[in-house]
Amino acid sequence: MSARSSKPHEVVERALELSRADGCVVIADEQSTANLRWAGNALTTNGVTRGRTLTVVATVDGKEGTASGVVSRSAVTPDELEPLVRAAEAAARGAGPAEDAQPLVTGVAPAPEFTEAPVETSSAVFADFAPALGEAFARARAGGRELYGFANHELVSSYVGTSTGLRLRHDQPNGTLELNAKSPDRTRSAWAGRSTRDFKDVDPAALDAELAVRLGWAERRVQLPAGRYETLLPPTAVADLLIYQMWSASGRDAVEGRTVFSKPGGGTRVGEKLTDLPLTLRSDPNEPGLESAPFVIAHSSGGDQSVFDNGLPLTATEWMREGVLRHLTTSRHSAGLTGLPVAPGIDNIILDGGEDRSLEEMVANTERGLLLTCLWYIREVDPASLLLTGLTRDGVYLVENGEVTGEVNNFRFNESPVGVLGRATEAGRTEKTLPREWSDWFTRAAMPALRVPDFNMSSVSQGV
Repeated sequence: MSARSSKPHEVVERALELSRADGCVVIADEQSTANLRWAGNALTTNGVTRGRTLTVVATVDGKEGTASGVVSRSAVTPDELEPLVRAAEAAARGAGPAEDAQPLVTGVAPAPEFTEAPVETSSAVFADFAPALGEAFARARAGGRELYGFANHELVSSYVGTSTGLRLRHDQPNGTLELNAKSPDRTRSAWAGRSTRDFKDVDPAALDAELAVRLGWAERRVQLPAGRYETLLPPTAVADLLIYQMWSASGRDAVEGRTVFSKPGGGTRVGEKLTDLPLTLRSDPNEPGLESAPFVIAHSSGGDQSVFDNGLPLTATEWMREGVLRHLTTSRHSAGLTGLPVAPGIDNIILDGGEDRSLEEMVANTERGLLLTCLWYIREVDPASLLLTGLTRDGVYLVENGEVTGEVNNFRFNESPVGVLGRATEAGRTEKTLPREWSDWFTRAAMPALRVPDFNMSSVSQGV
């Protein structure tokens, strides 16, 4: 029997049967992907891939505490299954007591679909999208534009079984579309991206029309020096900043005085107002269109994630409510250490509570400022203030008297997401968006555009 012919739930059950540890967690991830790539208004490549990864977590009780061993491998054959389980057990016995040790989760009702076959994507996901993309190529060619980009669709079926009786399953679709339009001489470039579950809600023609407008704006070039500018951050840029903020919102790190969420003198800033705008930052595994796993799936321990929490139910969590910090991320272990509520990370993020204004309406209400397209190459400078640096890319535009009057040079920025929230004077309409910088790791986001009166463009960049 080959690795592909063995059913995922059967592999999980067999691994649990083989386990001789005091506790065991087995995660089988069945992944399939389909993709298209194009350049110069023509498709270049397409493909479909499939694979399986098996993760075994063995726990061993000792006199000084419980140790854990974690081993993950791809394409495990039936003959390799027992060696994998034994390797996890050996890793547990060779390790010291796990700091994050907790009893394995119990009491979660089994998923009725646990024994069903995994869902898989295929090139059929592009059945409507591909012809529409071809039409966009023709329009771009006629308009003197060249389109470049890629579309990727992934489906992951995760099966989680434990020695305490959990049998859980989650199917996660994840689609991304990135489209670049360039002038034939490559001096002008514009970008647009979308996140999607099934490619039924993306319109290549609309994206091409949007990019054509931006390339038109770029026909006039204006050089500006570094400085602080009133800046309109589109939803994609807001998402990139706030995803990094969420990744930095460890409750334990805050209590230990190491982050922007640490209170001077001790404790955390939970309960403090971060912005005067009535904004709520939240995650919800059941958010329509942004659905994510409703239980913890942890392939390793670290920070505020723990393999001992596998299967722990996740519920809607408000990280910030009407501008006030409400929660920081915690595992059961770090919650116990800090006295904070248990609040594991969730694989989506939503910022809402802004005005019902489109980005175009915000531009129309701008006397003079900058309109960004996106941010990239974001890196942390100072964890204590969450100061980040990065670059603008694919279009920074000058707004004068409510109209875009040209494209300006790119900049390097130095800003803290917390500082941006604190100084923002306007938030627009929340919409689904693709974070460009973090799209390889995090795609489920809904954000408004933000108006920041003094965004710090610290130096001029030669990037495009």
